[in-house]
Amino acid sequence: MEIISYNNPPCCHLNRNLTNKSLNRQQVKLLSLRKNRISCTRMHCRSGSLGSSDKRRPCLKNYYHGKSSRPFDGLEPVKNDDSKVFSGNYDGYVIGNEEDVGSMSETGESVGRVLIPGLPGDSNGECEASVRSCFWEWKPKFNVHYEKSGCENVNSPPILFLPGFGVGSFHYDKQLKDLGLDNRVWAIDFLGQGLSLPVEDPTSQSEESTSKGKDLVWGFGDKTEPWASELVYSMDLWRDQVRYFVEQVIGEPVYIVGNSLGGFVALYFEACHPQLVKGVTLLNATPFWGFLPNPIKSPRLARIFPWSGTFPLPESVRKLTEFVWQKISDPESIAQILRQVYADHSTNVDKVFSRILEITEHPAAAASFASIMFAPRGELSFRDALCRCHMNSVPICLMYGKEDPWVKPIWGLQVKKQVPEAPYYEISPAGHCPHDEVPEVVNYLLRGWIKSLESQGSVSLPLLDDTESIQTSINKDLEFMREGSKKSVRVRFFGLRFSVWDRITSYLKSRFGTLDVQCP
Repeated sequence: MEIISYNNPPCCHLNRNLTNKSLNRQQVKLLSLRKNRISCTRMHCRSGSLGSSDKRRPCLKNYYHGKSSRPFDGLEPVKNDDSKVFSGNYDGYVIGNEEDVGSMSETGESVGRVLIPGLPGDSNGECEASVRSCFWEWKPKFNVHYEKSGCENVNSPPILFLPGFGVGSFHYDKQLKDLGLDNRVWAIDFLGQGLSLPVEDPTSQSEESTSKGKDLVWGFGDKTEPWASELVYSMDLWRDQVRYFVEQVIGEPVYIVGNSLGGFVALYFEACHPQLVKGVTLLNATPFWGFLPNPIKSPRLARIFPWSGTFPLPESVRKLTEFVWQKISDPESIAQILRQVYADHSTNVDKVFSRILEITEHPAAAASFASIMFAPRGELSFRDALCRCHMNSVPICLMYGKEDPWVKPIWGLQVKKQVPEAPYYEISPAGHCPHDEVPEVVNYLLRGWIKSLESQGSVSLPLLDDTESIQTSINKDLEFMREGSKKSVRVRFFGLRFSVWDRITSYLKSRFGTLDVQCP
């Protein structure tokens, strides 16, 4: 297997080093597999467009920025510049004045402040890691797009990012350019999404359909092509895609990070292949996916839907799909969704908007969307996968945006309740995609968590000064520079003694003041 490597520009000085120690877990010896076809191209090192058309930007300004010219109140510059450093942390410092370190949380608790690094290339003199765009042929006609950075960091831990629904590896651009400075980082596009859409029509058209111009849209032909006879864009397919990517491209166990749908797939993958995973980080992971029954788990019910997720769909289902697709692929709908999932409307989402719009224009996009929507559920539910991960003793870290309108914080707290030893970081203000909205915070926490695991616990978790602090919950304001301004985001760490009831009482106190609330 041959992977094209590359070097960072000479101006890139790596100033972060992770301790390279393995965990006390069984290591896997990967089998020698056939040589895979992998092609790569260099992408822009600096922030900016990755081939996006400028003509799409006016569209975004009309749809998205028209209602978001004001800055978000929760990200105002910090006015206190007379703070002093008191105690060190991982790439950050607790800061505050001598008499009153930090501020007070909504529940009346003292809040310290931690200065963390901004993103490289953001006026701090540090160059970003170079990013390469690659394609890997998993099976004939199954071309998987992925991006990678930091391949020269041969002794550093490998990290694999899995995207949410409707986006792709481009959504982790800020992680590739930052974490790639001291780690080996990959981000993939799931089959049926991003740039991993089919390279040719999975169905064949009759002469009559072709004469009517239906060949302009793939996947809605008269019969399935042989290579796509078993193609269903489902949880099971993505789990297998990740497995073979780790085995054939990365070649060793990884730290896997997933947002939304990618979080569910990460958990599902670990539950089935724990020997390939060093740790799992969930970023607002969706706790459910799929509506139709799984053919292995519920074979009798599955017989009612023999067409579940296959190409082509029945005529009656196609009409419904076309109607829904026209609605959600409209630029105004895309912009509205972005306004919903990003808590800070001052966040620049031009690139995300443009890339999503480009994906919708692919001739196979509508049929792929239909396959995803009507695909069967996975063999394991989210809860079952989480239970199996817990049994496998694979480390889990939770990072959830508090203002997520879809995956409410209660879902992350339920995961914390089921896996109490998992560190849980609640970030505010942040919505459904904290890695893109506050990448400085997510990158800082992820670096620290991995460093703690790699050091086998000799390095404390991010925001904690000692191992005893893991028992309790704490609040910290994380400050960083972005585009010349100082920003602040509050992060709440939930310790081992945390309970859902404690969270409810804290919420009531923050809303209605001090109440004498007793556990029933």
